[in-house]
Amino acid sequence: MSEHMERVEGSLSTAGISLPSRTKCPLCKELFSDPKILPCLHTFCTGCIQQLEPLSVLGSRGRQSADPRSWLLDQLPLSLLCPVCDSEVNLPPGGVGALTTDHLAINEVLLERMKKEGLGLLCDLCNEGKAERSCNTCRVSLCEFCCQAHRRQKKTASHVMIALKDMKGCNRIVKPVHCSAHPSEELWLFCEVCDRPVCRDCVVGEHREHAYDFTNNVIHKHGDYMRELLKSSEPHVGALEGMLHEIENVSKGIGECVKTVALEVENFAAGYIRAVEQHKDRLLKHLEEVKLQKETALHLQKVQLEQLLADMRMGVDFTEYLLANGSDLEILLTKRVVISRLRRLNKSNYSVHAVMDDSISFYPQEKAGQYHGYEMFGAIVTNSVDPAKCVIQGEGLHTVRQEQEAAFTLLCKNNIGEQVERGGEQIRIRVVHKDRKDCVIEPRVQDNNDGTYQVSFTPPEPGAYTVWARIKGQHVQGSPFTLTVKNKFRKHQGVFHCCTFCSSGGQKDARCACGGTMPGGYQGCGHGHKGHPSRPHWSCCGQTSENSECSGPIELSSPRSLLRTVAI
Repeated sequence: MSEHMERVEGSLSTAGISLPSRTKCPLCKELFSDPKILPCLHTFCTGCIQQLEPLSVLGSRGRQSADPRSWLLDQLPLSLLCPVCDSEVNLPPGGVGALTTDHLAINEVLLERMKKEGLGLLCDLCNEGKAERSCNTCRVSLCEFCCQAHRRQKKTASHVMIALKDMKGCNRIVKPVHCSAHPSEELWLFCEVCDRPVCRDCVVGEHREHAYDFTNNVIHKHGDYMRELLKSSEPHVGALEGMLHEIENVSKGIGECVKTVALEVENFAAGYIRAVEQHKDRLLKHLEEVKLQKETALHLQKVQLEQLLADMRMGVDFTEYLLANGSDLEILLTKRVVISRLRRLNKSNYSVHAVMDDSISFYPQEKAGQYHGYEMFGAIVTNSVDPAKCVIQGEGLHTVRQEQEAAFTLLCKNNIGEQVERGGEQIRIRVVHKDRKDCVIEPRVQDNNDGTYQVSFTPPEPGAYTVWARIKGQHVQGSPFTLTVKNKFRKHQGVFHCCTFCSSGGQKDARCACGGTMPGGYQGCGHGHKGHPSRPHWSCCGQTSENSECSGPIELSSPRSLLRTVAI
């Protein structure tokens, strides 16, 4: 048993679990005084346990200790919180005094006191004199006076006495355990009914009808059962030790991973910051280049326009002065050079708009590619949209029908006619019926993020519609324009046949929209006869394409015969 305990203690120590002292109370930190074992197997001094506040009174929770009937608590089982393991443990009905005494702790305390100088033991018989010897048979410590008396008694004269100073090298000492009901009697019998050790007086009194035996005869049975329980507990101990070891390894692994990942984050962030700083410098440099480019172009245009304006003013002033002050002959003599100059000036090619606008924007969501392995965002944009250059495209605009979705594409361009390959513009499209002003359509606009916008709508009524298309409040090229919506697609009401004669089963009054006739009184068409289209056709409108729209109702003198043909 001792070897097993040493092995368990070593395992727990390896697992980082500290074992309580065998001689000192965990609460008062002093040597045990009347040590008691709680149900969680932690040992405390009796006085220390009595000082603990009860967690609850079983069957009467919430009762305050200040209650006048608190004396009843001595008869009720209490629940305490173990100061070591925080387990809620129940006290026996007899209270703290009924807890099991830790005799091993008592012996350990006795052995420690014997080994320490200056800690004299009192005699177990008189409790006054200093213990000098120990009776190996009675297992009591005796002073010199009681030791002499012990030797004089016939019953104990043969007992071997050992000096306490000679026992300091012992690893274990065992004191006799006396009955709490009969203090002069030692517990050396075991009551099988009550399942507890008893003394000789107990078996002749309270336990006289109970089965009992000597402790050395029953120890094997009860000890073996405890060993079986202990053996079944060992796998759990091993499993828990393994789990604790695994948790410790995982914890260490987490710490190492955190350090590694933290370093990666630091390196990533540092690299990202450097990349962003360099990207910022590139953007600012690009911004200065854009500024210089625009200012240079504007300056050149300004110089050219100033020169042209000076030439114009010179020509105008000279001509006005000539006409106002020159004689007829002077005007006629000078007119050729003046007219030539004015004609040349009037034919000068110059733009009525500035070659550069003041549009410089920053788009933070614009992808700027990768820089040193990092994806960058943000771009300086000078290519602004010119609504007058934007165009509307779409074949669907020419075949719009009632209650069918129509779609067209708005293509955005800049002031020099190049497509602006980005989205985000403020597009406003409005479709209004010309005759019914209450018929207003707000189309759906989808930004394709490439400079094109898909516009779709469903006209509820046929007729002419006016379409307004604006960007930034300005009309695009061709806006507003008129859109004609046709009626719904008309399905054929007749039959697609080779001729009336075949489809009607040879009826003479069946007619066909193709206008063909047969001799012999037949009013419909037949193969190879006058008016037959020489191919299959629709009886309702005469169209020769099977997948086509009906061109409209047919006005015939006998609709009854037409209906007959259609039904067939």
